[in-house]
Amino acid sequence: MRFSKKFLLILSILLLVVFSFGCGGDKEKVDDGKIKIGLVFDVGGRGDKSFNDAAYAGLERAKQELGIEYEYIEPPSSGGGDREAGLRQLAVKGFPLVFGIGFMFTNDINSVAKEFTDTYFACVDYTVNPDIPIPDNVAALQFKEHEGSFLVGAMAGLISKTKKVGFIGGMDIPLIHKFEQGYITGVKTACPECEVLVGYAGVTGEAFKNPGKGKELALSQYNSGADIIFHAAGSTGLGLFEAARETDNLAIGVDSDQYYEAPGYILTSMVKRVDNAVYEVIDELVKGKFTPGLKEFGLEVDGVGYVYDENNKDLIPQEVVDKLEEYKAKIVAGEIVVPFERSN
Repeated sequence: MRFSKKFLLILSILLLVVFSFGCGGDKEKVDDGKIKIGLVFDVGGRGDKSFNDAAYAGLERAKQELGIEYEYIEPPSSGGGDREAGLRQLAVKGFPLVFGIGFMFTNDINSVAKEFTDTYFACVDYTVNPDIPIPDNVAALQFKEHEGSFLVGAMAGLISKTKKVGFIGGMDIPLIHKFEQGYITGVKTACPECEVLVGYAGVTGEAFKNPGKGKELALSQYNSGADIIFHAAGSTGLGLFEAARETDNLAIGVDSDQYYEAPGYILTSMVKRVDNAVYEVIDELVKGKFTPGLKEFGLEVDGVGYVYDENNKDLIPQEVVDKLEEYKAKIVAGEIVVPFERSN
């Protein structure tokens, strides 16, 4: 059978178009032979100097040490539908691994993971529901925030001159209660006579990105006699640091080392090694050893801890550090069990 030159030309163009569209997914999945990872940030987004920036640091470390590439999406402007759309957008591109950063991604990841069974997903602060099994392609990442918070609480109790300290939470939810309860227990263990003032910025995700409210809560607690305040409030905590500078008091950062947000006024930070968790999951993927299911990061694996270095060592006496290390050893050994739920 013979074909005209015009027909063959048209056929060639059509095949070229089809081939180009057909290869699109693979180009997203592997860029010049490099694995490409997707990530959707939590409320506050990149630049929050806290939780999200820790996740980004894990991506950057994986890029430098493991040779991966990545693409990220800033947090949704409204509800869960936007989160699900972000996860789906990255999964459709063929990325082998997609992260959701924050507990609010739990239901969306469960849903999208069932649709994209050939894609792996990981959720930082995944909320485990005993009635809903974790999908087989999902890594559920959790942290023992209460253990790290115990240590900075003990530090506050040992250093406070007024015997009154404070805690500021972002959204009033069980996850942040873990920080609160660990902190209060640490304060009371080191200083039974100390009082702990507690305040929350709100009951929605917006409570994690309201520095004005954070400053208002902090000024109230400082004016009530607190001389050290710990926050677990995302970028809302930036308001705490402003208040600490204005009143010449001390603050405790969270998730990342926040010393440079208010040098000289940040006693320490309760570091939550989201960066290590993100890196570890990517490392498993690169080695072909991705393991789904629940993964917990506590003091025993340096998943949480506190900052003590050249920047803040003059604020923390050596005997306080020694006591904190004693507490840490007892927690790891199971001699001290730190509560993570409110007693009432």
